[in-house]
Amino acid sequence: MTILDGKKVSNDIKDEITEQVKKMVAKGEKVPHLAAIIVGNDGASLTYVASKVRACERVGFESTMVRMSNTTSEVELLDKIEELNTDNDIDGFIIQLPLPPQINTQKVLMAVNPDKDVDGFHPMNFGKMALDMSTFIPATPFGILELMDRYGVETKGKHTVVIGRSHIVGRPMSILMGRKGFPGNSTVTLTHSHTKNITQITSQADIIISALGVPNFLKAEMVKDDAVIIDVGITRVADDTAAKGYVITGDVDFENVSKKASYITPVPGGVGPMTIAMLLKNTLLARERHMQ
Repeated sequence: MTILDGKKVSNDIKDEITEQVKKMVAKGEKVPHLAAIIVGNDGASLTYVASKVRACERVGFESTMVRMSNTTSEVELLDKIEELNTDNDIDGFIIQLPLPPQINTQKVLMAVNPDKDVDGFHPMNFGKMALDMSTFIPATPFGILELMDRYGVETKGKHTVVIGRSHIVGRPMSILMGRKGFPGNSTVTLTHSHTKNITQITSQADIIISALGVPNFLKAEMVKDDAVIIDVGITRVADDTAAKGYVITGDVDFENVSKKASYITPVPGGVGPMTIAMLLKNTLLARERHMQ
């Protein structure tokens, strides 16, 4: 059994990007600039955006955090997005989700300039991804592909089962794993809350990508020997014995499933760190587009 170490691989990617940025600086070129809009005071969102800012500092990117109050109107947020869309100094930007209830999330994501949409959420970018065209791939699926690529996980001709159909992870992963190329060329089954006999399906899978958000959902009896397990789930589970009063738990019963798996991602330290690393890669790509 091999641990797919997202923490190590993400650090390798950051080191590679750092070297690219040093070359830009040496040539007197513009370095990539990532902006993030956060609306409200959600603790998890603030922590996540702060980690993105730190990642930018580490690799030498410029970064801007735009903080807006919880009472921000949809019109005010759309005005801010248009400001970033037209700011030539900003290469890419993200809007941290979730947004307050008075704001239509889909309308906001549609307002982002597709060439600056480094989260890969705009329908134009999602459509290009589905058609195998060059575009921004959503950061978490992009990170999963990169992790499998760097560990040489064979995907061609394999049966991949994706658990969860969110627009952020499940649905894009089902498309990407079936595309031509590597990682890809697998036969994909997309499962969700209405799927019947899910154990029968997962027990036939060579690769399982779980993005359900249900702690310890995937049990050992649901997995065949030597399966590849990608755990995207990340849930805070109350634990009085833990220093913080909770533990971070994935979708997979790691202790038991790992005994059967050929490759498996841990939680934390698997897919999570890869997401930020690939956001940086997308920002680098956005900067290249703007330089053309």
